[in-house]
Amino acid sequence: MIVIAHLSDIHIGDGHGDHAQRSVERTRAVMDYLEDLPFDLDTVLVTGDIADHGRPAEYQQARELLASRHPVLVCPGNHDERAAFREGLLGQPGSAAPVNQVHRAPGVVVALCDSSVPGKDEGYLQDETLAWLDGVLDGTPDGVPVLVGFHHPPALLHSPFIDGIRQFGAQRLAELAGRRPGIVAFLCGHAHTPAATTFAGRPLLVAPGVVSTLRLPWEHRAHPEDHVHLGPPPALAFHVLDDERRLTTHYRWVDTS
Repeated sequence: MIVIAHLSDIHIGDGHGDHAQRSVERTRAVMDYLEDLPFDLDTVLVTGDIADHGRPAEYQQARELLASRHPVLVCPGNHDERAAFREGLLGQPGSAAPVNQVHRAPGVVVALCDSSVPGKDEGYLQDETLAWLDGVLDGTPDGVPVLVGFHHPPALLHSPFIDGIRQFGAQRLAELAGRRPGIVAFLCGHAHTPAATTFAGRPLLVAPGVVSTLRLPWEHRAHPEDHVHLGPPPALAFHVLDDERRLTTHYRWVDTS
C-alpha cells in the first residue's frame, strides 16, 4: 500500500504581517501533524505556490518548514519564481527553465511538472516539460503506476475565478496520457479547495489550500470579489494506492489550536 500526503498553496510570506504569520503557522501545523503520524509516508507532495511573492527569504523559511522525515517533493505555482525556487528550496543554481522533478519509490513513480508561466497566473506545460514527462514514462517499467502532478488544474472546476487561470493547452497533455496507460491519476493544487473530477479518463484530484479556502460560486460572500475564506482550518489529501492500482483519496483537516 502506497500512502502519499498531498498539500498545496502554503503561500509563505516574508515579513511580520498577519498573512505572513498565518501562512507560517498553518504550514507548521500541517507538517507537525505529518511528522507525528505513526506511519512512514511514501512521499509528501506540495503542488505549488510555496512562496507568496517568490522572494528568497520566503523560500528559506519554506525550506525549514517543509523539512521532514518523509520524502518531500515540491513544484512551482503561479506565485513562485523559478530561479529563487531552485536556489532556496532545491539548492540548485538559479535558472528560468521549468522545474520538473521525479520521485521513484518502490511501487510508484511521482512526476511533478512545472505548469507555471513566468509573469502570469494561468498555467501551461511547455513542450520541454511534456518531453521530460515522456522521458520519465519511457524510463518507468511496465506495470509501475505513475502519478503526475502540477499546480494548475487542466480541467474546469466550475469555479469561474479559478477556471479563468487554469492550465491551458491541456489537450497536449491529454494526448500524451492517451498513449500512456501507466498514468494512474493527476494531482494538482491552485484551487484552494478539495475537489475531485476527471481528466483524460483518469482521476484529477485537487488538494485543499493550506493558507486559505476558496469560496465556491454558490456560497455566501460579502461582495462579488470576496473569493477567499479564512475561517476553515488548513487541510491536506492522503492518496492511497493499493496493489490493484486503485487510488483512494481521503481529505483531512488539521487542528491549529
